[in-house]
Amino acid sequence: MLTKILPASLASPAALWASPALAASDSASTTSPWVALAYLVAGVFFILALRGLSSPATSRTGNRFGMAGMLIAIVTTLVTHSVASLAEIGIAIAIGGLIGFLIARRIAMTAMPELVAAFHSLVGLAAVLVGWAAYLNPGAFGLLEGDAIGAVSKVEMGLGIAIGAITFSGSVIAFAKLSGRMSGAPILLPARHVINLGTLAAIIGLTAMFAMTTGPEETLPLIVGLTVLAFAIGFLLIIPIGGADMPVVVSMLNSYSGWAAAAMGFTLGNTAMIITGALVGSSGAILSYIMCRAMNRSFLSVIAGGFGADDSAAGGGEAREQRPYKQGSADDAAFMLEQAEKVIVIPGYGMAVAQAQHALREMTDILEEKGVEVKFAIHPVAGRMPGHMNVLLAEANVPYDKVFELEDINSEFSQADVAFIIGANDVVNPAAKTDKSSPIYGMPVFDVGAAKQVFFIKRSMGGVGYAGVDNDVFYMDQTMMLLSDAKKMVEEIVKALD
Repeated sequence: MLTKILPASLASPAALWASPALAASDSASTTSPWVALAYLVAGVFFILALRGLSSPATSRTGNRFGMAGMLIAIVTTLVTHSVASLAEIGIAIAIGGLIGFLIARRIAMTAMPELVAAFHSLVGLAAVLVGWAAYLNPGAFGLLEGDAIGAVSKVEMGLGIAIGAITFSGSVIAFAKLSGRMSGAPILLPARHVINLGTLAAIIGLTAMFAMTTGPEETLPLIVGLTVLAFAIGFLLIIPIGGADMPVVVSMLNSYSGWAAAAMGFTLGNTAMIITGALVGSSGAILSYIMCRAMNRSFLSVIAGGFGADDSAAGGGEAREQRPYKQGSADDAAFMLEQAEKVIVIPGYGMAVAQAQHALREMTDILEEKGVEVKFAIHPVAGRMPGHMNVLLAEANVPYDKVFELEDINSEFSQADVAFIIGANDVVNPAAKTDKSSPIYGMPVFDVGAAKQVFFIKRSMGGVGYAGVDNDVFYMDQTMMLLSDAKKMVEEIVKALD
């Protein structure tokens, strides 16, 4: 099917629409109960994959379920549709699979957030290309009703292209921010809300006009304008979002990619794509909502690109007035850690940047050999993507049964001898509970102040977290600041423990 589209895409839209070659999928195949059953089995595998990926302990099994479901869907589609060249499609699959395999083998776990954003962009771009292919050669997709594309098919096509374009350009900006190629600070354009709403209204209007207009000459300017504006609004929606909201952005873009795939599934008449896209889209949306609640963020404000955000937020991360604090050394920390009975470690993005997870695991092993109980506390939005800290700790072979979510471990800080904070900031800031004027007020945070001793590793006292507010934990009587690169400091603590 794809090889029939490519040569035709070089011709004019009018010539394509007039082409008698209506090599659509076999109608008998699409109505066959065996095809429906195969797609249903693939859908069940995708559901099992999502269930498996909900926990690090079952994530490998979840991945295998997802791979099996995709294999069933691809084989079923190829077998039941008229395809000009299976060899060419096989070569394309092999090339894509090889590239994915090499990237997965070589990518550092600390770079996983930007890799996820990059892959989301490819899903969005694929949706745009499929939508345009369907527009340029509707006969190959079975979309013609008489001499024109049906109105319903145009709506599906327009939505798929629009959502795909938004996913692509938004994911590119997310990738640039997460990889450090672009500042993580919000970029707030003047009248951005008016621009965003106006652009969105124009996209909706163009989609409606595209659905009601017939003839390739009349519809071509509409679909071009729709595509360009969709690319633009994806860019405009993500640049106002700061680094602190990146976990929600990654989850949100994942949801967008799912809805783009579902829209293209309707265009192609492919049940498996509809099921898969709906699963990814709905699960991503639910996760984004849960994460927004965990960050005390409005879901609407995040998906609207910082709608209602204070322009002063763009200056987040500026240094605040210095107050007296205690600074310690690796030797001090090592001495008190080995005297402790219970230590709770709170990792954050600083640990990921320093790639300190392996040194942290080594420190944990030494402490446990000395009879110290060590647990890890993970905040829902720690890092730059959902589950970022869980992935890093799993890479360092930290046992799953030692890793706890906020609601499961927060009550244990009062029994802990040491709260060991490495690269985290806003997720331990008590202002979230005490200061109603704080931008993080209402966000659940760890009660590290209840621990007998707090060690706080950060590079310097010259900056604050992404929320742009100072942290009273720095100045508590039981807090000792360990100012250094996270990996270097933990390695020095390990030497001192040895």
